[in-house]
Amino acid sequence: MTTIRIDEKILKQAKELGLNVTKICENALKIYIAKLQQANQEIASMSGSGRSSSMVGHRPDAAGVDVCSIDWEGFMAYLEGEFDNEKTRRERFNYAMKFKDVLLKDNYRRLFQLSDDKRVHVLKALSHLAKYLGLYEDFKRNLRAYGLSWRGKSGDKLIIARLTRVEDPNEIFDWIRQVKKANVDFEDFMDLMAITGLRFVEGVACYNLIIGLAKEGNLNSYYNEKTCCLEHFKFEDLFLRRSKKAYISFVPKEFVEKVASNRKAMTEAKICSRLKRQNIRLRFGDIREAHGTFMVKYLKEPEINFIHGRVSTSVFMKYYFNPALINDLKQRVFKGINEIMEMIKC
Repeated sequence: MTTIRIDEKILKQAKELGLNVTKICENALKIYIAKLQQANQEIASMSGSGRSSSMVGHRPDAAGVDVCSIDWEGFMAYLEGEFDNEKTRRERFNYAMKFKDVLLKDNYRRLFQLSDDKRVHVLKALSHLAKYLGLYEDFKRNLRAYGLSWRGKSGDKLIIARLTRVEDPNEIFDWIRQVKKANVDFEDFMDLMAITGLRFVEGVACYNLIIGLAKEGNLNSYYNEKTCCLEHFKFEDLFLRRSKKAYISFVPKEFVEKVASNRKAMTEAKICSRLKRQNIRLRFGDIREAHGTFMVKYLKEPEINFIHGRVSTSVFMKYYFNPALINDLKQRVFKGINEIMEMIKC
């Protein structure tokens, strides 16, 4: 076994990030060896003509990595150290596998065929693969060379898309009633989604958490009866994700108790597969937009951003989470909730 000396500070940072130091060093050496061998071959072929190659000592890129030599199990272990959310890990892994040729065969032109949103997800996955393989500097250099950007839609386009995505909230409320009529066991879940405006993943987590904690007799650790809030921020792994967050949701006590009386947990797969079999379109993202559009009647835009989790954690704790604001906000939110519950009643 050969000993390699690495700066202690760098080694510590690598371990904290969960990097496979041995595999990264091994892949880096393969890259340099392949490039140097290529350079030597070019020098040998051109020596008779008196020409010299500028390749000697040139920094290698991803072209020298053998796809078969990548330790994909090690890459998944690296992602486990980066992300707590299993869905995010799986998404990054699958995109890295599917688009590895972009990184390893300099096929960056392939990315121009993707939509802006999908390209961002692919780039995130490839950036982690590049870090794992020790190729991150090459990856960044190629992004600049091809004029590729991490950003998806501009802020203006996102606002326009959000405003035009749901022209009439009543259309979405009609869809909710359709789902409830076809699936009686989904009724409480659909109502929860409608009155909170949570994202689909968050709604499933919230529904299951209420049921689970109620069985344990510990629902008060989640639901604050004084403020009538489901305090999502207490469960960081579920609700305070890297870019998507949910802090609180105002929900009437009697409705929380109704959800708690259910016995079976929900899963995203169960809900989606059921609706697909029934030929019912999936519109959970539209529920959130309809909720925001409807709540404009009672709330200001910053308040909607707050209950939808579109403020930073520091802003939430400093400016929003205080008894005076919560009580006033609760009263107005409940006016909207009462209207929504009437509109989605079957």
